[in-house]
Order: sequence, then structure tokens, then C-alpha cells
Amino acid sequence: MNELKNARNDYEATPIPQELDALVRASIRQGRKNYRQRYLKISLATAAACFAVLFGTLNLSPTAAAIAADMPILSGLFKILTIQNFQQTQDGIDFQVSVPEIQASGPLAPQINAAIQEEVDRHLAKARQDWADYSEAFLATGGTKAELAERRMDVIVDYEIKSQTDTTVSFAVYLGECWVAAYEESYYYNLDLQNNQPITLQMLLGDDWVQICNESIQRGIAASVDETGFSYFFPAEEGGFAGVDENTAFYIRPDGVPVVTFAKYEIAAGAAGTPEFPITTE
Repeated sequence: MNELKNARNDYEATPIPQELDALVRASIRQGRKNYRQRYLKISLATAAACFAVLFGTLNLSPTAAAIAADMPILSGLFKILTIQNFQQTQDGIDFQVSVPEIQASGPLAPQINAAIQEEVDRHLAKARQDWADYSEAFLATGGTKAELAERRMDVIVDYEIKSQTDTTVSFAVYLGECWVAAYEESYYYNLDLQNNQPITLQMLLGDDWVQICNESIQRGIAASVDETGFSYFFPAEEGGFAGVDENTAFYIRPDGVPVVTFAKYEIAAGAAGTPEFPITTE
């Protein structure tokens, strides 16, 4: 996500009114409370409701349309298409949008597609509202329309395929917003498209998956402690890592190893970035 890093550097180097800086940063702190990396656990009973969301619109550009598949059909079982792929500037917002869709038989694919579209629509609506609030506050605290016209918000939707086989796929969807400060949400999908079911940590690690994950993550945290005893990771009693559960986010590496992920600030200081822990028994 080099776009996020570059945009963040540009905006943090731009001076803004002191009152507005405090207001916007307070809003961002509140927004951070509302996001978490999440592993999507899907019940087949929700298929009808989810399918309806799939037809929600993403009407940012009249030229936005489905494009060719980004990967070939694998054994005829499934393929992943980029159904929205465009860059445009609208009302002070630079949109960079690339939305995936799974094409496969069975009920799982439309459920996943609906869930992704719902998150994308929510993200874009939030970005527009954030920019509207920012613009109003900027003008109210002494900024001019000419100065505001020189500012931009970057809004990014992107995805990355982490691993794939003939019957399974693991991928991440990234939702980014970058202006006075930056944040990114990540959603991970690990799918068995042959059996129409999500892949769980228990399926990969067995019945002792909780203990295996906890011990592996705790080893990783312990290895981060420097020679002075300092670590960026919070103690468990202060909001740090307290154990995995069915909602813990993860993806699957090409070698089949699951990697548990945490959002920035979720279990560690911001300097730790977005912590990731390969889950091993060693």
C-alpha cells in the first residue's frame, strides 16, 4: 500500500489551522475505535439477505465497469474478477478503487461478494462524510475556499490474493483513507470453494488451535522485547493480546501456514505497525 504511505507523508507535511487540527484528530481517534480487522464468519442461513446487498451500487463514475479477470479459472472451479477498477477525483477526494468479486457455483461466493460490497459502500460513504466535516471545520476556523481547493483526501479500496489452490483462496481487502492522518482497515477471506465454506483456524490447526495460536503469538511478542525490556506491545491487562477466538483475523500463506493479523493500535503502539504472527508449533 505505497499509495497510503506516500499520501500520508504529503498531508502530514501540510500546515493546517491549530483549531482544525485538534478537531480532526479527535474525529480520527473516535473513528479508530470503530474499526477492527475481522475474519468474516458466514452462516449459510444469511444468504438471501447478503445476496440483496450485492446489488448495492458504487456510482462514483459513469465509466466504472467490470473488467477482465485478474486470474485464470482454476480447474474450472472459480475465478476472481476486478469488478470495479477506476481512479477519479470528485469534490476534493481522490478515489483509487479496485473491488474484487468471486465467480463460483454454490452459495458462498455471492455471500462473500455481498459482504465485500457492503464494506466498500460503507467505507466510501464514511469518506465523503469525513471530507464534508473536514471542509466545514476548515472554513469555520479561518481557512479559505482557495486553500481548501488545494487539499485532497485519498480514498483507497484494494485487494491482494495471499494464496490459492485449485479449490481454495485466501485474500485481503484493504480500505484506506488518507488526509490529515491515515488509517487502513483490512478484511481477510479464507475460502474453501469446493465445499462452500470458510476455512477456519480450527480446520487448519486441529482441536488445539486456540492453544497453538496463543502460544505462537506469545512467543512472537516475547521475541520483540529488546535488551532494556521494552516492547511496543501492550500488556494484556492494558488492552494487549489476550487470546484468539473465532473472530480472529488471519490469512493463509502459500505454504499453508496461517498468519494471524491485528490492526494498528489493536494490541501494540502505532510504531509496531500492523502486527502479524505466523502460527507454528515450534
